[in-house]
Amino acid sequence: MQTQLADFIKDTAEGREAEAILRSCVHCGFCTATCPTYQLLGDELDGPRGRIYLIKQLLEGHDVTEKTRLHLDRCLTCRSCETTCPSGVQYGRLADIGRHLVEERVPRTGVDRAKRWALREFVPRAGLFGAAMKAGRTVRSLLPPALQEKVAELRPAGPWPAPRHARRMIALAGCAQPAMAPSINAATARVLDTLGVSLVEMPGAGCCGAVRYHLNDQEGGRDDARRNIDAWWPAVERGEVEAIVMTASGCGVQVRDYAHLLAQDAAYADKAARIASLTRDVAEILAAESDRLRGLLVRRRGEPEPVAFHSPCTLQHGQRIRGVVENLLAAAGYSPTPVRDAHLCCGSAGTYSLLQPELSHRLRDNKLAALGEGGAPLIASANIGCIGHLQAGTTTPVRHWIELIDSRLNGTVL
Repeated sequence: MQTQLADFIKDTAEGREAEAILRSCVHCGFCTATCPTYQLLGDELDGPRGRIYLIKQLLEGHDVTEKTRLHLDRCLTCRSCETTCPSGVQYGRLADIGRHLVEERVPRTGVDRAKRWALREFVPRAGLFGAAMKAGRTVRSLLPPALQEKVAELRPAGPWPAPRHARRMIALAGCAQPAMAPSINAATARVLDTLGVSLVEMPGAGCCGAVRYHLNDQEGGRDDARRNIDAWWPAVERGEVEAIVMTASGCGVQVRDYAHLLAQDAAYADKAARIASLTRDVAEILAAESDRLRGLLVRRRGEPEPVAFHSPCTLQHGQRIRGVVENLLAAAGYSPTPVRDAHLCCGSAGTYSLLQPELSHRLRDNKLAALGEGGAPLIASANIGCIGHLQAGTTTPVRHWIELIDSRLNGTVL
């Protein structure tokens, strides 16, 4: 793609990155076949190729309007297009650049502005979010249906083994997960303890930064990254931990990207690169221990049980981890059922379900229909946002897949 970037952007780091991404696009259109919003709306501007064209116009100095912003807002940033693209176009990074610039030129007003501000300031604060969830559960029956579905029932986390092994790893608690499903990290700690690894959370670490960053408070997202690096760095520097474990695939994508996000920060660039290199999804950790894990599971697994696995976009497209969880579930005696259009997004996409509820619910309905076709009595996923979003639309239990492994290893009730 030929580009003629405007003076305001062409000699900046963002401009150079955007130009390289734009020039890699050959307009083939393969991306439209796997774009969830294009599948629903059939509008070229609601597909990756059309959005790339809109961003190109912006970077070349053309006027942008609320219509431009709308088409970029509708993008889930699921990155399914990146998986499909034969040219390796880094669409997600281009979308972040484009959205940030559009926001500056077409400021939001009214309810839209207030809602996004509230999400940026509320969700990343784990203490505030947790207090609100607790209050919401108390009055859940009185809440409007749209809010009721966001207030998940709290299940007991169960015991967290005390650190006792020479091998140690750090877990990110995150912002929403501790309040919505504390059972996930606790289950991970029990599974790793069985494998001779102690899992710990570091005081001071919090939101990975994805919420603020993708709501166009990019510097706020970088500040979240810096805070986490500061919390983890002493243990990393002393060589006390093998890995930083992500149990939410959405956080995993963001933390793996710290090196890129802080590349221009002289004080943090090297630390960010080290943190990113240590970051592993919990599926990768268990896959690396698969021989020992399989031996334990063979002795403890029960009768085969069908399960429908929803692979979040942040796992299969963002981190390019595919088939690993399904193999681990099979080793534990579960039988993953085929899922039609497994590459398509469930519609959660961080705050998307709150900002684009109509499209989000349509995507969720489609995903739940596909997950239910195999008749499995249980759905598993790998990201807290997807789990909460799917559970709100079905009576079928939705759990993190690590909880299923924990159930087979340690007898924990799902």
